[in-house]
Amino acid sequence: MIAGMSTTGATLLLAPRINETGLQLRTAAGRRGLRAHTAVSWRAPQGLAGTRVHLYGGPLFADAVGRELGLAPLEPSDGWLAALPRELTRRRVELTTLAEARRLPGPAFVKAPADKHFTARVYPDGSALPGPELLDGATPVLVSEVVRFDTEFRLFVLDGTVRAASRYARGGELSVAAPESDAPELLAFAADVLAAATGPAALPSAAVVDLGRTPHGWAVVEANAAWASGGYACDPDAVLDVVLRAAGPLPELPPTDRPFLRPLPEVVR
Repeated sequence: MIAGMSTTGATLLLAPRINETGLQLRTAAGRRGLRAHTAVSWRAPQGLAGTRVHLYGGPLFADAVGRELGLAPLEPSDGWLAALPRELTRRRVELTTLAEARRLPGPAFVKAPADKHFTARVYPDGSALPGPELLDGATPVLVSEVVRFDTEFRLFVLDGTVRAASRYARGGELSVAAPESDAPELLAFAADVLAAATGPAALPSAAVVDLGRTPHGWAVVEANAAWASGGYACDPDAVLDVVLRAAGPLPELPPTDRPFLRPLPEVVR
């Protein structure tokens, strides 16, 4: 259990389409006496309003129930990757708008920073991106130079410390395993990245950071919300610690995390 965080009387709410990580978190929650509830629809379950709730699920589920349940889902800022020093990203990264990205003359890796509005991949040029009939040109996007990651790793981070790590890709294909022989170099590079996570490159107290090995050395892949990220081969108990902080009751949110609050819509039923 996280120091200073009580889960007495709290509920871990899981999205209706529960994945393997959700199943692991449900089991881990039970081991520590934390009630876990899997939603049956995209509505806040009856009886949870006004209680202490933590959430694990995707952005759409958080948006559907978050405001009603008084949740505080944390996510890295849109410009986090672009704010890091280039020696940590090993590529040029720019936060811009979809309208600007549509003018790209050549290949680039383009993704939405948080929500998956469109497929994150290498686009041959800007004309291949979703057009204005599909997505507003003001949609923020990250545009980066194309880089090849030989292996990629997921880190669950809490208060600037790596709590769990897993490999999730090799050669661009899914490959899940413990870091093993890569662990010393991975954790050393992670320490450099977390030390640089200040100012515009600051992270919320609970987040997921993906790192990878390129032909030219280690580099940051991206950062994501812990409450919406798969755990792969990470220790479920450690993942749960991070998730509980990443999407918990708004009144318990540390002041330093307020800049990282995901704006939650008011849902009219």
